[in-house]
Amino acid sequence: MNESKLGRAADTVVRRLSEKIQSGEYSDGTPLPPERLLMEEFGISRTVVREAVQSLSKQGLLEARPRHRPIVRKPGYDAAISAMESVVVHLLNNSGGVKNLFDTRILMEAALVRQAAQKARKDDIAALKAALEANQAAIDDSEEFYRTDRAFHALLYDIPRNPVLPALHKAYVTWLAPQWSRMPRLPERNRANFEAHKRIFDAILMRDPDSAEAALRSHLEQAWDQVCETFGDDL
Repeated sequence: MNESKLGRAADTVVRRLSEKIQSGEYSDGTPLPPERLLMEEFGISRTVVREAVQSLSKQGLLEARPRHRPIVRKPGYDAAISAMESVVVHLLNNSGGVKNLFDTRILMEAALVRQAAQKARKDDIAALKAALEANQAAIDDSEEFYRTDRAFHALLYDIPRNPVLPALHKAYVTWLAPQWSRMPRLPERNRANFEAHKRIFDAILMRDPDSAEAALRSHLEQAWDQVCETFGDDL
């Protein structure tokens, strides 16, 4: 089969498998049928099956795993945003790419803390308070502090009850992980970041959106300064 015919065959299989995933015939979290069965069902070669699987993985509809059958992933915002990952990773390698992405995070979270200050419910405040306390308790354990730091920011994306926003937070964490995961983690820096989280929380608690935004912007701008100190021209 020449390359163009192989590509058309793979496109057909991608469309039909996608329909099965979206209809629920292939349930979320279950393995895709074995290659042999797919070859028999669609009358195609192993090469076509693997090309179709690769395409569906890029779309976020399958989770490819080495030496295991791919896992079906139900279409959703997580899948849609995950499908952008290869493009975003490429863009991050461009000059200023990481800064451009981080600036969008600042814009997003500045809006989120304003909304939290205005509309957070009692259970939202309680969740933020618990996350802040966990963050403080982890100051001397940098690995745990990093986890609780992410958890505190994640709650800001949960408060509006918009399913797009938590998916965006997961994307920011994933896309920025190559820089953030390599940052020096010292108790004094952890304490400074905790104090910044506390200022954000206090402003939300006081229903002061201007102070909440100012605290958030100051926190993330200082975080970017720390990144620059660590990586310098490598960014």
